[in-house]
This record gives sequence, C-alpha cells and structure tokens, in this order.
Amino acid sequence: MSVDEDESPAPGAGSVDRSPGPRGRSLVTLDDYRVAARPLVEPSAWDYVDGGSGDETTLRENVAGYRRYRLRPRVLVDVSRCDPRTTLLGSPVALPVGVAPTGFQGLVSAEGELACARAAGEVGALMVVSTFATARLEDIARVARGPLWLQLYVFRDRATSEDLVRRAEAAGYRALVVTVDAPVQGRRVRDLRNAFALPPGLVAANFPQAPSERPSAELGERVAQRVDPALTWDDLAWLGSLTRLPIVLKGVLTAEDAARAAELGVAAIVVSNHGGRQLDGSVTPLDALPEVVAAVAGRCEVLVDGGVRRGSDVLVALALGARAVLVGRPVLWGLAVSGAEGAREVLSILRAELETAMALSGRPDLASVDANLLHPAPRAPYQPL
Repeated sequence: MSVDEDESPAPGAGSVDRSPGPRGRSLVTLDDYRVAARPLVEPSAWDYVDGGSGDETTLRENVAGYRRYRLRPRVLVDVSRCDPRTTLLGSPVALPVGVAPTGFQGLVSAEGELACARAAGEVGALMVVSTFATARLEDIARVARGPLWLQLYVFRDRATSEDLVRRAEAAGYRALVVTVDAPVQGRRVRDLRNAFALPPGLVAANFPQAPSERPSAELGERVAQRVDPALTWDDLAWLGSLTRLPIVLKGVLTAEDAARAAELGVAAIVVSNHGGRQLDGSVTPLDALPEVVAAVAGRCEVLVDGGVRRGSDVLVALALGARAVLVGRPVLWGLAVSGAEGAREVLSILRAELETAMALSGRPDLASVDANLLHPAPRAPYQPL
C-alpha cells in the first residue's frame, strides 16, 4: 500500500545521520529535498518510499505528464495579491495542496505522522492520514491544526474497519477516503528484491498485529493478509451505513467508474494510480483527470495525486478541473530532512511556487483558473455513450 522526531533515530534507522543535509546547501525546490533526504533514510526503506511497481514506467510518467502542458499567460491583470485559498468538502484550506495518505511515516522520521500533522496545520493544508500510520489516529488528531481525513482500507475482518470508522468520527476526522485501487498489492520489484519488512519496533499503530502475522514477515505479505480483495460497489452502502462522514473514493482513473461513484453519492473522488505503486502501465492521473471531471459533471469534488513536483504542476491540475492536489513522497522527503520543519517547508515551497505561477499567468485567484490557461488545449470532454 502507499508509503502511504524526538531526538532519537527512527526505529530501524540505526546510526543513519539525520542532520539536515550538507552545510550551506539551500533547499529551495522539492527535488533539493529529495536529494538531501536520500542519504538520511535506510536504503531498503528508501526503496519502499521511492519505488513503484513493475518497471516503474507509470511512476516516471506521473511526473513527466505535467511536462506535456504549457501555460498561456494573460497580461495586464492586477496580480498584486494572489489568493490560493479554497474549500475541500466545506472545510476552508489555505491552499489547494494537501498531504496524501502515506503509510509508515516512522520509516523516515521518528515522529512520523505527528510531525506531518503539525506541518500541515501550520500552513493550513489538508492531511489525509493513512490506515497504516505509525501513530494512533487519535494522537494525530490531537496535534493537528488543520482538517484531517482518514484513508481507509476495507479489511477481510470488517469489524476492524468498522472500529477505525467509529474512532475517526469520534476523533474529529472530516471524511473517509476509501482506497479502491489495491485489491491486491502491485509487484514492487525493489521491495521484493529487498524482502522488505518493517524494522523492529515499528508497527501500524491503529490495529493490533493479527495472530497469523509473523513480526518479521515481508510488508506486502502482512498487508495482503488484511485487505479484502472482494470489495465491490455494493459495499459502499454498508460503509455509508456506519457513519455520517462524507465518503471519498481514491484510485479512480476512468469516466465509467467516476460516473458510477457520483451516481452513488460519494462526496469526492481522488484521481490516482497509487503513486505508480500498483498497476505499472496504467494511465496517469493527470491524463485521466479531464474525463473524470467531465463524467462527474459537478456532482462531487475531484482531487488528483501523483507526480506533483512544482507549484506550476498544481496550476495545471486545477486548470484541468481538479479542486486540489495531494502530494505524498515530497512530504516524506521533508520529514526525513528535518521532521515537521522539513514537511512544512516542502508545502510552503509549493505554495510560493503556485502563487508565483498564478501571478505570472494573470490568474489572481482560483476562480480565474480554467482550461483556457493550458496549451495544448485539453482533449474533448468525455461523452457517455
């Protein structure tokens, strides 16, 4: 599943140096943080965070897809103040960038999700908390200052999922994000070669270890024992019966599935291919975004994740109809470099780059961002048969 600090090293980190990169180096882009983070993370953990499935073609294409668009700037527009604020399912956020659900953040930072929640709150961003967090969802909620959604896998043991839903509701989470693109785990070659397992002392904090799980079992094996591969559209009604929280579907890549989700009343869709970690060769979220937006026709909000590395990428996604983007790996790079401060800086860089791109494009607010910003123009909208 997705990868989706006190002063001591993270469990399993050993003697890894966690100082914030070379002296005098200025970390001014997300890629700077990636370069600085890599030597600070244990190699097999880095491969887990950094890798994708198969030949990692989709992983690379997620990033490359944004390079295929060019912006058409308008001039003589008052851009003395650019405003990136928006709302997500009714919750105000300071920018259309949120933290994607990335599991086991304790692999890169001893405080993990707690540091990430503080960072997101400090910049006014949404955080989506992974089912496979290394901190309890209640503890994350206690330190958060911004909106939280809980990403949910539906387990073979439905009682476990029900318990997570009730705990999220009680802790003040504002939506449930159901991952639907992972009935089985993709073949992640780096993890298979490394026989990757969680280091001693690092666990998924939100449920007890199943009796059948070996503590040293490979991570993919342990996850596969839990997640239900028989989940279908019919199960959404069961999930809706458990809670009053809005339901978001994460992992939709086609107009057909988007239309069905909207018909069933989901509150939002996250267009996602799991960061290139599931089906290698699948369509990129950015390429799928226009048909999903057309298919839902305003009946639910649409977010997108995967491949965002610049503030101008955020602007492209918004122009294609997304309400916001979610970022995963870059936030982990920031956490690895300097905990909450690093994660906050990663999100702040994206905000600064977005505001600059808005100003230079002649779009002073998000309402002025539309498909006319892009060259080449998006493909013709999806038309149902």
